[in-house]
Amino acid sequence: MINQQTKAWFKSGTPWIWLNAGAIAIALVAVFGLLLLILFRGMSHFWPANVEAFHYQNNENNLTVIAEIIESETVPLEALHNIEISDNTDVGDEYGNVTRYLVKTGNRDILGSDFRWLYDIDLLDREQPENIMALERIEWGNFYGYLNAVYENGNLVTDKEVWPEFIDRLNRTNDIRDQILQLEQGDIGAINYQLERLRLKEKRLQLDNKLTDAAIKELEEQRNNLNQEYGVLLQQTQKLYQQINRDSIKATVMDGSEVTIPLEKIVKAWQPNKMSTLNKVGYYLHTLWAFITEDPREANTEGGIFPAIFGTVLMVMLMAVLVTPFGVVAAVYLREYAKQGVLTQIIRITVNNLAGVPSIVYGIFGLGFFVYFLGGNIDALFYPEALPSPTFGTPGLLWSSLTLALLTLPVVIVATEEGLSRIPRSLREGSLGLGATKAETLWRIVLPMASPAIMTGLILAVARAAGEVAPLMLVGVVKLAPTLPLDGNFPFLHLDRKFMHLGFHIYDVGFQSPNVEAARPLVYATSFLLVVVIVTLNLTAINLRNKLREKYRALDG
Repeated sequence: MINQQTKAWFKSGTPWIWLNAGAIAIALVAVFGLLLLILFRGMSHFWPANVEAFHYQNNENNLTVIAEIIESETVPLEALHNIEISDNTDVGDEYGNVTRYLVKTGNRDILGSDFRWLYDIDLLDREQPENIMALERIEWGNFYGYLNAVYENGNLVTDKEVWPEFIDRLNRTNDIRDQILQLEQGDIGAINYQLERLRLKEKRLQLDNKLTDAAIKELEEQRNNLNQEYGVLLQQTQKLYQQINRDSIKATVMDGSEVTIPLEKIVKAWQPNKMSTLNKVGYYLHTLWAFITEDPREANTEGGIFPAIFGTVLMVMLMAVLVTPFGVVAAVYLREYAKQGVLTQIIRITVNNLAGVPSIVYGIFGLGFFVYFLGGNIDALFYPEALPSPTFGTPGLLWSSLTLALLTLPVVIVATEEGLSRIPRSLREGSLGLGATKAETLWRIVLPMASPAIMTGLILAVARAAGEVAPLMLVGVVKLAPTLPLDGNFPFLHLDRKFMHLGFHIYDVGFQSPNVEAARPLVYATSFLLVVVIVTLNLTAINLRNKLREKYRALDG
């Protein structure tokens, strides 16, 4: 009886339904668990944690370590090597274990390394002094110490509270730094760009034997005007540098020595042990926003990742613009115009096989064909004045977008063909019967109804392309791009420029950084932002697909 019921239960298919549901549930839990882990490990990096003072005494030697605790763990005493332990110290708990702390001491310019392990051996006391100061600097990472005094042009600033005075002067310094950045990257950068274009224009006229006296005079006038503007901006910049060099502070580090720090080297300052929870939340949001909107520093282990976000989104958008028409045209030809036979089946099999080719192979093809062949010939034909410096004959944004378009082309072709095959033949015949041509039927009836399938292929293409790294390392992505591919200089969108990418940024910070502990939280944070960017792009395409599906649902019925 039991066997018959069991057999009937298996034949009904119910076990397989529950098995599939369980597998999907496990997959969802794993995915969301991984995302939550990445979110916690990455986003918690920006929280202003308290800074502690560890007081040690060993054989009548006193030592104080000021540091931020990153993590702690319990290890057996037998696992410790080369640790000096005083004779009269009771080491370890009742099980022979000791606690050790991975701490961030900062002050890399003084200590040589800003991370170290501390043990609770010979530890007399731990405290959180309220007057401990933390600084984020342009270079050498964080600084931890005690603020002593503020100086202006080497003179001590007196009769004022030290910390408020320091913050006011730091805000002034940051404002001046923003002005210098605007002048150097904006105005002076635009003049340098125009001077370079004048140089190339003069060389082009010389190559074409059109460099007349009138042309030379006109070029010289333009160059002189630009040099005059450059001189004015240079004077403004020099004055700003004099102003930003005015202030400095003196602070005491954990060994008791005093150091001088110019305010121009400081990005922001805070006293974490004095901050309330509300103040920490505000600081956290400000720091997170700075991480998203600022440029990277210190070999990408400090600062923000805005150029990487911008480069990723721009490349994916260009890739989508390039792959969609080619994929749709190929699918329409295979489904609507090509004679269905052995050759067409071979082409379809080839397209499906292309989807399984390793991405690095596409990168090598893009480097050889797009960069060296097409780019080199474009330089020879249209940019001879710039040679031997390449313009398009070097990896750049255009070749990266084309390479990824080629990589995702099979996905768009297959999805579009599937959409075209689901459109009833009666709609085509009805349109033709009413006097429409085949092209009109295709443009007004077939393609609009297949647009949801086209968007599905585009969604899959975006999801594939946004996370690719291997081919981009060969055809355009770099560790640090000095300028964005999109700016205010004509022609505004510079397809020949190299760019930064979130995926490559993760690889570079995670595997090429000399400071592993400092880079680890940035890897998590950047990974989470990459997932957010991909999900945002996909949700935008999904929303558009749903609107198209609702719009043409009546025709489908």
